[in-house]
Amino acid sequence: MKLILGFSIPLLFGFLFQQFYSLVDTVIVGRFLGTDNLAAVGATGSINFLIIGFCMGVCSGFSIPIAHKFGAGDYADLRRYAANCVWLSIGFAAVLTVLTAALARQILGWMKTPENIIDRSYAYIGVIFLGIPVTFLYNMTSGVIRALGDSRTPVIFLVMSSFLNVGLDLFFIVNLHLGVRGAALATVISQGISGLCCLLFIMKKFEILRIRREEWAPDRDRMRLLCGMGVPMGLQYSVTAIGSVILQSATNTLGSDAVAAVTASGRISGFLACPFDAMGSTMATYGGQNIGAGKLDRISKGLKSCILLGAGYAVIALCVSIFLGRPLAALFLDASETAIIDKVRLVMVVNTAFYFNLALVNIIRFLIQGMGFPSFAILAGVFEMIARGLAGFLLVPMLGFTGVALGSPIAWVLADAFLIPAYFHVRRVLEKRLAA
Repeated sequence: MKLILGFSIPLLFGFLFQQFYSLVDTVIVGRFLGTDNLAAVGATGSINFLIIGFCMGVCSGFSIPIAHKFGAGDYADLRRYAANCVWLSIGFAAVLTVLTAALARQILGWMKTPENIIDRSYAYIGVIFLGIPVTFLYNMTSGVIRALGDSRTPVIFLVMSSFLNVGLDLFFIVNLHLGVRGAALATVISQGISGLCCLLFIMKKFEILRIRREEWAPDRDRMRLLCGMGVPMGLQYSVTAIGSVILQSATNTLGSDAVAAVTASGRISGFLACPFDAMGSTMATYGGQNIGAGKLDRISKGLKSCILLGAGYAVIALCVSIFLGRPLAALFLDASETAIIDKVRLVMVVNTAFYFNLALVNIIRFLIQGMGFPSFAILAGVFEMIARGLAGFLLVPMLGFTGVALGSPIAWVLADAFLIPAYFHVRRVLEKRLAA
């Protein structure tokens, strides 16, 4: 319990700070550029999550074999995996940058982006996609640092880059009048600087990662294993994003009040769910290192401890939603908008009532990934996508806004129904391997 808390708390602060920065970034665009520009940035949210989430997932998967080798004490093989991570990251970044930059405008058209904002949406997301290489740089280097047991340093660099991002936002938007393109440039530049800081830290701090000339040689088998870990984790993000797009489309049919309520509740939920994100990232590294060391008994103990943490926090989050739901909603909405505030509170209470299920989704899914079975993450994401799709197509037309509120909880329950048996299956497979 102490070990898991010590690793996850720095991650939690990092996730919280990301959410805070996102809120400040939204305020800057809305206050200085107006509603249409804010809508232009918001219209890119789903495609941004679809592509950038894939990049983040791939990098998380790439770091798992490094955690395995670190846990096993095989530093020579660790360096070879790190070298192949570099080659793969360069390849993925090049291909994704070219494809997304070329197709960004067409994708926005497919998504039926309103004509009055599509040009500004393209200006924003085009810069973000051109910055995919720095997304790989930061997420790959920070993932390697965490795989070696250091969860604090990436957070320090993240906080630094977030302050830089806010400053660059103001400079590019207010002083240089670059509009939404300036907001995107600020994001790319600050993330690039954070990635360079992580890279310099690795080079200076970790002697075991000083790759020798012969270890830089590309290796097909290692690349295949890295892709087997990274691509499923990337697809997990993308598949989940598809379900969210379907549910959002159904919400749009209920009118602007419903959209505003979901937007405000989503901001609040972003903060409330951060501990589960931290727990998931912690268990991925914890599982990877202990599999590398061949200590299955420690994995079971760590899983129980993390589930207890998740259950305790789920109760706290539910109490916050019940007693503070309306005041929190009023931070984003005018106090006179009582009907929308009630909708925000409804979503918060319904979601937090199922937060224990969300805890299990994050803890077990990331633990299984860390144990070396990333394909189960895709299947869990498929179950979530199906659940949100059904909510969008069936529950929202039948129940209205209540169907929107139930979309995510149903997705978490369905994912748990798959993940819990999957964990015991994975454990039995590993027990047989270790026995052999």
